Amino acid sequence: MNYLALANPGVDKLHPYQPGKPVEELERELGITNSIKLASNENPLGLGPKARAAIERALPELARYPDANGFALKSALAKKLGVDTEQLILGNGSNELIDLVYHTFVNAEHEIVYSQYTFIVYALATQSHGAKATVVPAKNLGHDLEAMAAAITERTKLVCITNPNNPTGTFLTKSELSTFLAKVPRQVLVILDEAYTEYVSEEERHPSIDWLAQYPNLIVSRTFSKAYGLAGLRVGYMVAHPELISVLNRVREPFNCNSLALAAAEAALDDEAYLEEAVSLNRREMARYEQFFDKQGLRYVKSQANFITLDLQRDASGVYEALLREGVIVRPIAGYGLPSCLRISIGLEHENQRCIAAIEKVLSQGV
Repeated sequence: MNYLALANPGVDKLHPYQPGKPVEELERELGITNSIKLASNENPLGLGPKARAAIERALPELARYPDANGFALKSALAKKLGVDTEQLILGNGSNELIDLVYHTFVNAEHEIVYSQYTFIVYALATQSHGAKATVVPAKNLGHDLEAMAAAITERTKLVCITNPNNPTGTFLTKSELSTFLAKVPRQVLVILDEAYTEYVSEEERHPSIDWLAQYPNLIVSRTFSKAYGLAGLRVGYMVAHPELISVLNRVREPFNCNSLALAAAEAALDDEAYLEEAVSLNRREMARYEQFFDKQGLRYVKSQANFITLDLQRDASGVYEALLREGVIVRPIAGYGLPSCLRISIGLEHENQRCIAAIEKVLSQGV
């Protein structure tokens, strides 16, 4: 039986999301040990102490269903962000929530606007829901907001923006974003994906939560997977107009955040010391890569996230494979349309030193 023929339109040409290569897989394939992974933009500090303690306290209750509404976490978020709990929705990572927006509002009659080099989930969700993708050419490997605004038509249902951008790390300023939002028709929804916002300096970070009162079509998406170190627990959230959130909750799966994720995220939100350490480490080690690339005359993209994109200005696949043999996993981003680039997550000091040494060795060998 041809099961693909039974699937919805768009699924036949859909390719699953490709995550960063796991350490265990690399070591199994090459028969090596002591590998490091700098491919998935995870927090290298690991689980924070408050989150760990919260998980341990939650363990005895795992035989029971989690709070389907996530009351405690939403209350903590509402207090921190200065919003009402009715403006919040929780998800199994922000990825699930992005797909929930599509599932709730998008169909085959609609157009979705997003940038050429941005989070690949937008393209996957657009195709799987049978909508038309309006892909706007990138500006300096980021978003061309003026062109994106011009690309909006009567059929446009959704505009997707990632800031800082993944996979390139580029950043849109407050002025750029506020000017863009003012141009978007109110019937067009805008997802502003801020998965990496905690890494942006306070003076440069834009007041996206404050914009919600002025732009009821704006949806701000964030996650605990990056700076808060909870990637393995998969918990994210969106902030939007309460009526929009109410519509999303009609479609949201019940119990979509597990008990450990809810408890750990609430505790992580209160662990300012851990967050400050993560951001400080990221800033310090980002400078290490920049100094190395500058010294070597290598091109890279200035990043406001917890990764840096190296542009080798040629096919990067050979360098990627050579780094694997050195036990260093980075992320090739040819799938994003950038075959000359490798994305490197910022790790611990010794991991970054090892990655830099491996890059230097591989390039010196003429790979």
